[in-house]
Amino acid sequence: MKDEIYQINSGHLIDDAREIIEAARANAVRSVDFCRVQMYWNLGRRIFEEEQHGKERADYGAYIVKTLADKLEAEYGSGFSRRQLEFCRQFYRLYPIANAVRSQLNWTQYRLLIQIDDPDKREYYELESVNNAWTARETERQINSQLYERLLLSNDKEAVLAVARKERIPETPQEIIKDPMVLEFLGLERQSAYYEKDVENAIITHIADFLLEMGKGFSFVARQKRILIEDDEFFIDLVFYNRLLRCFVVVELKTGKLTHQDLGQLQMYVNYYDRTEKLPDETPTIGILLCTSKNDTAVKMTLPENNKTILASEYKLYLPTTEQLVKEIDEVKHLTMRKTSEK
Repeated sequence: MKDEIYQINSGHLIDDAREIIEAARANAVRSVDFCRVQMYWNLGRRIFEEEQHGKERADYGAYIVKTLADKLEAEYGSGFSRRQLEFCRQFYRLYPIANAVRSQLNWTQYRLLIQIDDPDKREYYELESVNNAWTARETERQINSQLYERLLLSNDKEAVLAVARKERIPETPQEIIKDPMVLEFLGLERQSAYYEKDVENAIITHIADFLLEMGKGFSFVARQKRILIEDDEFFIDLVFYNRLLRCFVVVELKTGKLTHQDLGQLQMYVNYYDRTEKLPDETPTIGILLCTSKNDTAVKMTLPENNKTILASEYKLYLPTTEQLVKEIDEVKHLTMRKTSEK
């Protein structure tokens, strides 16, 4: 009996010790990362101050950076190249107040942020990187997939920023779910067509990345959820739960163009969850039909005018090209200008 008690206590001790060590290691990494950020901020401040002495000369700033880089790179390595010092100078110009520099972000993330010209867009990615504890890779991925622009296609800019600033909580599915969704992380090879099962399997394999793309507050519930309606059985591709909207989210995958029959089937699944799974204090179930293409007019004509729970969203298996990126950004700019003029 004594040996069993000792074994139990020993197990707790080992687990606790592991937690202490892992927490200390994580804190040490964060501390080193922030020290690096502070170092580059101070270098940027010093370069900026030196620039002011010769501000009457247009090329004086470039001369300072080049001279300093030649000395520091020879002494300390590539972390102090001319390009890196130019980032330091830009970093200080955009974040001149030391207390405004966030300890949760590392230098790689700040380098990504300072390359964004639009201050609202930069603030959005800065806040969301902190709010969601994104890694540098995740921040880069969200920027490259045009997350901000995709949200603005169906939301007001002030509303998007208010959510990022934690001034309000999302109230509608449109504030969280993007159209289109970018699923480049699935790693599917370029082919003319895919089976729906291939896409579903890839999503399950990369479920953490898929949840990141889905948006705030999602957790995975089930795949191929079997439901029985009298003697007929059906299988729902994916089921999630969103804690912010407090509702189930049913997802159906289609590798072809969306049809009204697809919407009808999704509506049946949503009705099933509302009538058999939803608790009284939860909000109505949301249905998302992910497809490779859709006719927005046909979707509107198929669904009721007051529809708020059935959404059709296109998905793309590859990150946008530069040309597509420019086109999307221009569309968002025109949309924003039109919304502003209508107010």
